[in-house]
Amino acid sequence: MNNTLISLDIVKSHKQGKVRDIYDLGDKLLIVTSDRISAFDVVFSDEIKNKGKILNQISVNFFKMTNETISNHFITDNVDEYPVELHPFRSELEDRSMLVKKTKVIPFECIVRSYITGSAWKEYQNTGMVAGLSIPEKMKESQKFPELLFTPSTKEENGHDENISFEEMSKRMDTILSEKIKNISLKLFKFAHEFLLKKDIILADTKFEFGTIGSELILIDEIFTPDSSRFWDKNEYKIGQPQKSFDKQYLRDYLNTISWDKNPPAPKLPKEIIQKTFDKYYLAYTKIAEENGKKWK
Repeated sequence: MNNTLISLDIVKSHKQGKVRDIYDLGDKLLIVTSDRISAFDVVFSDEIKNKGKILNQISVNFFKMTNETISNHFITDNVDEYPVELHPFRSELEDRSMLVKKTKVIPFECIVRSYITGSAWKEYQNTGMVAGLSIPEKMKESQKFPELLFTPSTKEENGHDENISFEEMSKRMDTILSEKIKNISLKLFKFAHEFLLKKDIILADTKFEFGTIGSELILIDEIFTPDSSRFWDKNEYKIGQPQKSFDKQYLRDYLNTISWDKNPPAPKLPKEIIQKTFDKYYLAYTKIAEENGKKWK
């Protein structure tokens, strides 16, 4: 799956995101998850083979599991149920695509944090706060917060997203809707955290995206994937240090060791970094899917 969009003559319009290619089919959208990888909001020229299939299948799994908590945009990932005009593209679409409802996208990423790590840890060290929220003193790296934090950010088409407070988010949209989004995000996180603990995975933080169809709030994009979440090995978890992860943090950690200013163009990735990044994603997938998972190498 390369950086070039699939040429689909029936498509009215298409859009290429950092990882996903979105095709407008009129009243529905086709989302194809590529093998591209991004970090620090920059897309790399190197790809992680079969990463798109892993992300797509994890999202499909969780969309089905959470649809009683909130409606989502997922319709089907069975290519046989796609418009017949798409059937000739089966090899490109199998396992890495889904047909979804078209929504009006809410331009915020809704981040829920349960443990202090990553950018939250850095902010806390500098200011004693996280996303404008007061945090208990003397917390250690990777320690669990007393309660879940909701820390949204803007969703920018180009450039870096901006971290904002929930209060600022509420000022930029309907306050009742923003409160509903926060509550649903926390509820979804609690469900996944409990589910993944049984798989020996700690869900440290994750992000959600939402849209609307009329007045109905709809969960969109991806959920609980190694791209959108921070997964830790439960059996090796220790407070006061970075954790062994099953996500993109491995790549970020590598990038922080080299001379790169986090702006385009992205550096070339060594083969061993590409392989180990895939191994992290695949391990998360196999833990979540267990014996039902497909085999990709």
